Amino acid sequence: MSSQMHNAIFFNTYSLSERAISVVFGSDIDDSTLQQITQFNHTLHRKPFPGFYTTVPAYTTLTVFYDPLLVIQSDLPGTDCFDKVTHYLEQLKQHLAQDQPGLGKMITIPVCYGGTFGPDLKYVAASHGFTTDKVIDLHSSAIYKVYMIGFVPGFAYLGGMPEVLATPRLTTPRKAIPTGSVGIAGKQTGVYPLDTPGGWQLIGRTPLALFAASRSQPALLQAGDTIKFEPIPHHEFDLYRHHADTHH
Repeated sequence: MSSQMHNAIFFNTYSLSERAISVVFGSDIDDSTLQQITQFNHTLHRKPFPGFYTTVPAYTTLTVFYDPLLVIQSDLPGTDCFDKVTHYLEQLKQHLAQDQPGLGKMITIPVCYGGTFGPDLKYVAASHGFTTDKVIDLHSSAIYKVYMIGFVPGFAYLGGMPEVLATPRLTTPRKAIPTGSVGIAGKQTGVYPLDTPGGWQLIGRTPLALFAASRSQPALLQAGDTIKFEPIPHHEFDLYRHHADTHH
């Protein structure tokens, strides 16, 4: 199989609304689909069509938003907005081989595991017959990919957690979870970027601000990024937070 065929991107499109089209890259949630979505999203932002507004990546789709008035007034081929945008997206595939892939950032997230920072760590460990150190080692040694952002601003849905750590959600969700809490729910792990209710098993907390409205890019994590968790001592939590605040 040639590298050109190997790198080929195939997708289907359907109209989501008069202002949006959903581009479906497949049905499997995996690294290959993530790479295709990230690369195509990167290229579309570099080569937008008239009326292009923004995109929202998800597990297997990329939703493309646009201004219908600007699209219909453009000289793109097609009789309506859906035809015009779909035709453009199909043509955009030809530029992918010459375009740089939209490789995400590599981000290390410091985490204080257990204790008051991770009140459910002991439960997670006991439910699998592990020590708490084993859970920390498994969770922090994995490499994670950000598949999409959702739920609340800056909340990243991650893939890559070791399956042996899969743990059911709490039977009764907490009314408030502190910002930066790292949790496990089923086969997923994630970090709460804001104070919010939630039912995930909390195993630690990061002093890193994953969302800050004052930043030019409020959400620290984006779809396509690679994440690594780094255990840090509890007494360093405030030091990390102070360092981040003073360098903002």
